Amino acid sequence: MNEILYELRDHSVGLNCGRWDYMFSYLKTFQAHPDHLLSDRVQVGMAQHFMRSYSDLAHIPNKDDPTANEASLEFVRKDKLREVRAGHDGTWVAHPGLIPICMEVFNSNMADAPNQIHSMKRQDASVLSEEDLLQRPVGVRTMEGFRLNTRVGIQYLANWLTGVGCVRLYNFMEDAAVAEISRVQNWQWLKYEAELDGDVRGVKVNLELFGRVVEEEMARIEREVGTEKFMKGMYKEACKLFIKQCTAPVLDDFMTLDAYNYIVIHHPIGSSRL
Repeated sequence: MNEILYELRDHSVGLNCGRWDYMFSYLKTFQAHPDHLLSDRVQVGMAQHFMRSYSDLAHIPNKDDPTANEASLEFVRKDKLREVRAGHDGTWVAHPGLIPICMEVFNSNMADAPNQIHSMKRQDASVLSEEDLLQRPVGVRTMEGFRLNTRVGIQYLANWLTGVGCVRLYNFMEDAAVAEISRVQNWQWLKYEAELDGDVRGVKVNLELFGRVVEEEMARIEREVGTEKFMKGMYKEACKLFIKQCTAPVLDDFMTLDAYNYIVIHHPIGSSRL
C-alpha cells in the first residue's frame, strides 16, 4: 500500500478501504482452496479479524418507511463510528442523504484534527502480518445466504443490463462488487459442494439445489417487483447469465464482462447510465 501511494503521491489523497471489494478479491484469490470457503457474506463484516486488519492498513435513506429509514441510519452511524475509531480520516456514502450523519460522527470524534495519521491505531497497524490479512472469518453458511446471493445477483444483473450500475435492493445501494461476491460465493459453494448450516444442516450445495433455488427466487423477484415490471425487464436474461457464471467450470474474473458482451450483441446502440 505504501508503494502504491508513493507512485500516486501527486494525484492521490488516500486509499479507499472497500469491504465488498476486499471480500471479492479474497474469494477470487482463494477460489481453488476449499479450506477458504467463507460464511454468508452478510456475516463477513469489518469486525472480522481479516477485514479489520485490512481496514487498519489502509446504508440508504428510505423516505417511504420511517422505521426502515431509522434502522438504515443507525446502521450507517455505527458503521461510520467504527471507521473513525479505526483511524480513517474520512468516508464515502452512496446517497447524499447520509452526508449529515457521517459529518456528525467524524466531526465529533476527530475534533479539529485534519487527520489521524499520528494516532496509536495507525502505529499498531505496522505489526500486522500476512496471516492477519488472510485469516478465514468465523461464521455459518445458510440456505438464506445462498438464496440472498442468488436473488441479489440476478436483480443487480437485470438492472445492469439496462444501464443502471448502482441499484437499491432491500434498503441498501448495491454496486457490481456485491453482485460479483454473490456470484463468486455461489460458484465456490457449488464447486466444493459446501455443507449448509442452520435448519438444513448437512445439506450440500449442488446443481439440483441451485436449480430449485433459482426457480423459487425468480418467483419471489416477480412478486416483489410486480409482474409487469418483471416481464418488461431483463430478469430472465440476467438469470441465464447468473446461472452460467455460477456453474462455469472455470471462474471468470468479472461477471460484468460476460454481461457487457450480451449488451454489445443484443443492444449495440444506445446510451448507458453505468
